Amino acid sequence: MRIVVTGATGNIGTGVVRALGADPQVETIVKLARRPAEGVVTADVERDDLVPLLRGADAVVHLAWLFQPTRRPERTWRANVLGSMRVFEAAAAAGVPKLVYTSSIGAYSPRRDDEPVTEDWPTHGWPGAAYTREKAYLERYLDAFEGRHPKLDVVRMRPGFVFQRSAATEQRRLFAGPFVPGSLVRPGLIPVVPDVRGLRFQIVHTDDLADAVRRAVTRPVRGAFNIATGPVVDPRFAAGLLGARTIGVPAAVVRAAVDAAWRLHAIPASPGLFDAVMRLPVLDTSRAESELDWQPGRDAAATLKEFLAGLREGAGADTAPLAPDAHRLHEISTGVGRKP
Repeated sequence: MRIVVTGATGNIGTGVVRALGADPQVETIVKLARRPAEGVVTADVERDDLVPLLRGADAVVHLAWLFQPTRRPERTWRANVLGSMRVFEAAAAAGVPKLVYTSSIGAYSPRRDDEPVTEDWPTHGWPGAAYTREKAYLERYLDAFEGRHPKLDVVRMRPGFVFQRSAATEQRRLFAGPFVPGSLVRPGLIPVVPDVRGLRFQIVHTDDLADAVRRAVTRPVRGAFNIATGPVVDPRFAAGLLGARTIGVPAAVVRAAVDAAWRLHAIPASPGLFDAVMRLPVLDTSRAESELDWQPGRDAAATLKEFLAGLREGAGADTAPLAPDAHRLHEISTGVGRKP
């Protein structure tokens, strides 16, 4: 099989390339990324002609996504929504038989209780955050796209938050900003974790999501798949990993703090993103388990421990998105949340 992977140098992309490379059914992996890297074809999904790059592929795995600049949502809209639409249409024009797109738990409409949702839960996102708006919009676009291209098998992966050690610095940079001292995130140094009522979310290790993507590529499947590991993460769970105690804090207080930090340009994550996280549903992953024969290899505790270790160590990898922790002054000087 010949597989084209967009966003091949990012958190999910590096994992997917590893997983596909270990599968004997996959002979060729064409890695696409916006910035130059060894063994990578440089291609910008916003402006380059993608059809020649996708022609002859047995599947396209679309992972390219721009989280920053959060303060310029028109910029992320062009890259994420319009760029993804260009990838989808190029795949159809090139005659690719399968498209695997990584959507997100963030595409789902809010649900406050803990009853797990299956893949037929509405995907209207949360309107207050660019990330969830963009993911939800692409779900609607794919609904129409599939109707126009019934012979193209479209798979939508909807994972929880995706972590691995080598992505720790990238995720600190994208969501927490340069003022968070990762070296202090260790048991014994954080005495208290705010227990925000209603805050809970699901995660999955990058390699486990990548394994699900590999299975979706190599098996005759289509449709959406929820991907997450257990248990569900909440403040008490995180406190247990850090050896800390919890103290109840109203969500409104935390949101006000996030809003203040955002307005002061101290963090790149907007208060709208906090609102979205507070409304995420819990995922039912039984379809992936039955149709992909998929099971996560790591639980939430192991995944978070690995990520926190990477955060303490300033871990990264030899790609531009996953660059290790060495440029905090650059983050500050260019404006927190202002640069891609």
